[in-house]
Amino acid sequence: MRKAAVYRNGELVGTLTEETPSSYVFRYDDRWFADAKKPAVSLTLPKTQQEYRGEILFPFFFNLLSEGVNRTLQSRQLKIDEADHFGFLLATAQYDTIGAITVQPITE
Repeated sequence: MRKAAVYRNGELVGTLTEETPSSYVFRYDDRWFADAKKPAVSLTLPKTQQEYRGEILFPFFFNLLSEGVNRTLQSRQLKIDEADHFGFLLATAQYDTIGAITVQPITE
């Protein structure tokens, strides 16, 4: 199982967990969820429920990943299988992403 903390402009929004390669969970942080002024992480993960489950990496997070030649280069350089979407997210979405969302690995 791999876990990541999801931040919006440096503020904790929630956690993203890969339980297995076909089981993902996104859970809003209690404080973020309770604050009506805080926006949802994406339109596809509205704050109507605190926890979301999916069989694939949620499209919002998948779309933070590079594609094509850039992905191939990152795969070689970082030694990550191109099919390991969660691994790519943990390795590449920590600092310089398009937008306000960053993803930090949680090591336990």
